[in-house]
Order: sequence, then structure tokens, then C-alpha cells
Amino acid sequence: MEVPGLAHNITSPLSPCEGMIKDLSLDAIQLCERDGSKSQDGSISEMEELPVPQNIKISNITCDSFKICWDMEPRNKERITHYFIDLNKKENKNSNKFKHKDVPTKLVAKAVPLPMTVRGHWFLSPRTEYTVAVQTASKQTDGDYTISEWSEIIEFCTADYSTVHLNQLLEKAEVIAGRMLRFSVFYRNQNKEYFDHAREAQENRMLQSVKDNSGSHGSPISGKLEGIFFSCNTEFNTGKPPQDSPYGRHRFEVRADTLFNPDTNLYFGDFYCMYTAYHYVILVLAPKGSTGDEFCKQRLPALDITNNRFLTCKKGEEGDGSLVFHHAQDVILEVIYTEPVDLALGSVAEISGHQLMSMSTVNAKKDPSCKTCNISVGR
Repeated sequence: MEVPGLAHNITSPLSPCEGMIKDLSLDAIQLCERDGSKSQDGSISEMEELPVPQNIKISNITCDSFKICWDMEPRNKERITHYFIDLNKKENKNSNKFKHKDVPTKLVAKAVPLPMTVRGHWFLSPRTEYTVAVQTASKQTDGDYTISEWSEIIEFCTADYSTVHLNQLLEKAEVIAGRMLRFSVFYRNQNKEYFDHAREAQENRMLQSVKDNSGSHGSPISGKLEGIFFSCNTEFNTGKPPQDSPYGRHRFEVRADTLFNPDTNLYFGDFYCMYTAYHYVILVLAPKGSTGDEFCKQRLPALDITNNRFLTCKKGEEGDGSLVFHHAQDVILEVIYTEPVDLALGSVAEISGHQLMSMSTVNAKKDPSCKTCNISVGR
């Protein structure tokens, strides 16, 4: 596909989706500014009988691209030189306020055989609803455009990160993981009422809940994977879990080999920060063959439990069959276990430290400007 030159001061009749964009050059698409009125030099002429795109179809949707095609009546079809694609983020009261606010609305592409791929991480974000409309255009010898009417408006939603994108995040996380420290327990902090409810209403078990929307906007586990969050980080000077927590003053501790052993699969889930110097890595522990394991196999990079940069389980050197566990020092690990956990497998006690609410990652939004933990796709 020929790469068109960057357009300036090109306008068109008011599109079905309002908006203003900045000039941006892409692989085979150009963006042009639009204010909803004709330009002063009359660069687009009055509408003539060009075919209006019909039956628009969106396919091959990824987190930062999609394919688009449509039907057209044969009249004057040979005169079409360009397509104008009007793309807008659909308004959503729950939209990520840290995402790109000014979504480009006019993409101008040379007329090529359909379907056509639209790609660009600067204006497409993962897991985001968009509206799209199309018109055909014919560029005249004097530089003016003749255009059709706008097509109907179509809605679609971009996809989650693929394993390709997650592997890119994984590689970035490995760079800063640091050396490995030994640990012996997983722990989970909550308030007293949480554990009372588990005993009284859940047959003494902690049950899974759907992961919130913290971390990367395109994470395939957010809002989908069910599990229980655990921590395993230890203090450097004591080798024990810290006495402070943002999640509650009561802590459940369980031996590491109860949740993590050769019958468990380990997956990389996410890498993010929250406008601070701390970086978080989300890992998933799933018993082999479990529902959570099957979910992760299709979506997340698997890690070797004996050899990775974040969390390892190895046989001890004593030869007695015992297991030795290590965690990365320089990232905060958030470990999701995908099955219910019986409180009888561990113990619950009150910690002596403080509840540091400012450290909570519940529904935390990822810093889209951090070069350490972002990749070149929608954040």
C-alpha cells in the first residue's frame, strides 16, 4: 500500500462523530485536521455522486488494529482515490481517565483493495469501544476532493493484549527484577470481618473473586480471571514478610509449598507502576488441569517454575525432597492463586504494623508515561 503524504488543512462536511485530531503519519494512513466545516480554500468540493460505503464489517480486531471492509454501488466507483475513516472513542462514564483523551477522528487512506488494515497505537487502545464511519473521496487534479455522504456508524471494541504483547512486558519486567531472595510463606492481608465471613459463610474457605482493573489496560486477566491475591515479598534485613500492609491488619499465612509445587503451573500476568518508583509484577499460580490453568494457557506466557526471574520453586540440596522458594527483590509480586484456600491450611494473626492505604493497588491505573513498564501498543 502506498504511503500518502501528510495532509494539511483538509476538511470535510460534518462527520457523524465529532472531534479534532493532530497530524500523524502512519504506515498507510494519514490523519488530517477537521473542524466540521469547509476549509477557506475550498479544498473539498460539494458532494457528488460517489458511492456511499454500506454494510461495513470490522474483523481481525487486536488491541491496536482492525480490518475494515464494506460494499459499494458500482456507480462512479472507478473515480474513488481515497477513503475517509471517521474513528472515535465511544463515550463511557467508566473510561480510563488516564488514557488518550483526544482520539483522532479522521483517517485518510489511499483507495486500496478491501479489507484494509487500520493500525496505530497512538489512537487505538486495548479493551476500548469505538465508533467508525466511512466516506469515499475523489481527489481532483487541482487538489480538491469530491466526497460521498457518510456511511452508517458502526461500533466495535478492541481486544486485550496478545501473548506477543505480554512477552514484551515480560522482557521489560525481567530487566529490573533484581536478585532472588529466599522465602517460605505466602500471605494475604484483610480485615477481621473478611476472615470471619470465610469461617461462617464459606465453610472456612477463602473463595476466588474476579480480578479488578488494576494494572495494564490491555491485561487479559482483568475482569475475567478468578483467583485470590497473595503476597510473598520479604524484608531484606529480616527475610520475613513486612509488618505493614495496605489491605488490613489481619494476615493469613500458608506454607509456600501448599500453593506452589511441581503440580502447579506459573504464568506471567502483568507489569505496571502507579506513578511511583515501585513496580509490580502480577503472577498466576494455577494447579495443573484446573479451570484457572486452562484459562491462563490460552492467554498468558507460561514460566518455568525452577528457572525464571520472579518466583521459583526448586528441590533443596539436602536430598530429602523439600522445596526451596525464591522471589525477585526489586519488584513487588502480586500472586493470584486460582483455587479456593481452606483457612485450616495456614494461620490467621494480627500484624503489629500499620495499614498503609496509599500502597493499595485496588483498581490502580497504570502510568502510561513510564518507559520502564510500557510497550508500544495501547496502554
